[in-house]
Amino acid sequence: MTRKFIIEADGGSRGNPGPAGYGALVRDALTGEVLAEVAEAIGTATNNVAEYRGLIAGLRAAADLDPTARVEARMDSKLVVEQMSGRWKIKHPDMIPLALQARELASVLGTVTYTWIPRERNAHADRLANAAMDAAARGEEWSREEEPDEEGDKPGWSAPSGSPTRTLLLRHGETPLSIDKRFAGAGDIPLTDHGLVQAKAAALALKERELDAIVTSPLRRCRDTAAEVVAATGADIRVEEGFRETDFGDWEGLTFLEVGQRWPAELRAWLADPNVAPPNGESFTAVSRRVRTALDKLKVRYRHQTVLVVSHVTPIKLLVKDALGAPMSSLYRMRLDVAALSSIDWYDDGPATLRSFNDTHHLR
Repeated sequence: MTRKFIIEADGGSRGNPGPAGYGALVRDALTGEVLAEVAEAIGTATNNVAEYRGLIAGLRAAADLDPTARVEARMDSKLVVEQMSGRWKIKHPDMIPLALQARELASVLGTVTYTWIPRERNAHADRLANAAMDAAARGEEWSREEEPDEEGDKPGWSAPSGSPTRTLLLRHGETPLSIDKRFAGAGDIPLTDHGLVQAKAAALALKERELDAIVTSPLRRCRDTAAEVVAATGADIRVEEGFRETDFGDWEGLTFLEVGQRWPAELRAWLADPNVAPPNGESFTAVSRRVRTALDKLKVRYRHQTVLVVSHVTPIKLLVKDALGAPMSSLYRMRLDVAALSSIDWYDDGPATLRSFNDTHHLR
């Protein structure tokens, strides 16, 4: 799957020309997670030179992460955006070599588009650029590690704007395997009688919510849970293969203890590295890729709507992890009960907000 990045870049000078610096960051377009940050004090320069230097640094950082990625570069410099988009001519001699350097970097990436955004939506890059300018004014070098985070502008997060696409996340009801906490992956396991009662309770809780659509894993335990919500709400339903559970391969149907006794080395490796799959199964890294693709499709199809996603433990935890910008190891620190509800808002400009997690009040 081709990755999608967002570059946010800015630059400026104190005096124009004066002590100058730039800041840039690269986000994962699907999750809003900050993948790279860079800033530099560049001595005495103009605003436009600093802005171009910021774009160049952002493009270089994106290319270092993945040269095949599709990139959207967002800046509050109308000049740079219009010139790089080819709509304005580049007349100033200082800008020509910088624009050529930016275009050379862009040429090694999958695709690059340029978008103008208002300054208030470029706050993270602006803060980095100002820190670099402060260092330039002092005649010093600047590094990201020396700058403390400001309240309300942590790395990986900026104030969202616009209407979100809201996902309500419902884990399926109880199954025979969930009772004993056995690995339940690709097997088409039915709900227990109690699991069906839980599905009906979740459907009743969702009846008053304005659902625009329901998207479900293709596995029976999710489809049967989703069917109860359809009956209660009348919402349209769509099956999405990407939201199915991890394929646990040879571990399917076994307890954690049983797996540890039969495959101790393999289990340790699986717990330590998300790229490791169970024997004849699927790694969490592979699951994460298809879950992100499924989410991307959902956000396009149901943009700014409220969608119920009926899925499993791993896909729901991966969505929460991505919303929080947390590491893969966070999956082992989340408890997600059967028939539990969670909620995430996904914003067009990058950030995501976890609104609730593991809500089971409807089961009491």
